[in-house]
Amino acid sequence: MITLFEKEGHKNIMFSDLTSGYMIQANQHIIIHDGEAMILDPGGHKVYSKLFAGLSDVASAKNLKYIFFSHQDPDIIASANAWLIISKAEAYLSELWMRFIPHFGADEFVINRINSIPDSGTIINLCGVELKIIPAHFLHSAGNFQVYDPVSKILYSGDLGASLGVDYDIVENFEDHIKYMEAFHRRYLPCNKAVKLWVDMIRQLDIDMIVPQHGAVFNTPEKVKSFIDWIEWLPCGIDLMKDEYKIP
Repeated sequence: MITLFEKEGHKNIMFSDLTSGYMIQANQHIIIHDGEAMILDPGGHKVYSKLFAGLSDVASAKNLKYIFFSHQDPDIIASANAWLIISKAEAYLSELWMRFIPHFGADEFVINRINSIPDSGTIINLCGVELKIIPAHFLHSAGNFQVYDPVSKILYSGDLGASLGVDYDIVENFEDHIKYMEAFHRRYLPCNKAVKLWVDMIRQLDIDMIVPQHGAVFNTPEKVKSFIDWIEWLPCGIDLMKDEYKIP
């Protein structure tokens, strides 16, 4: 458990070591303000019990108010039913994926507590803090959102900014870190046009940290700027496709 920010009743907690075995490494996040909690991208079934124990260390489960799903991947959403059963929390998911979440076991007892997020995003009020749910469509999911916390100035960026195979939680040297991000972003993002639309939007925010769902955190405004400047011009997805469309 890593405390990314703590001040005057506001905490931002990250768990980076709950996955194991053949699972892709994933970070789970909790935002707490004046005792009320929100979990971001809680993960799959094997992560559930560990994250529940971690939540108990920092907040009461009865004060879990929100669950946020950035998109529909199983490393984000597979434990949805379990979290909704043990709490009275409201969940938020892109309207594009509302018909898919029942396939992960979200049944008729909890489905009415899963709220659809319109493509334009929304605001979630956590005990007086207005968390901005920001569109990040196609980065990498067709219906994809990020969370901006105005108190800690953290942008929870989902798969954008992900790094694979790192053995550290904080990016120290950005140039050295690129090699852990490059292959993922070139393959999982659809095209640079989507990236540029995101960059134009995100530069309007005051961001101290970018915290991805996989890998290490960009923990200073300088590293945040380095990442945005790097991703802005990265060719990816169909920008790079040439000979892949062949009948085998």
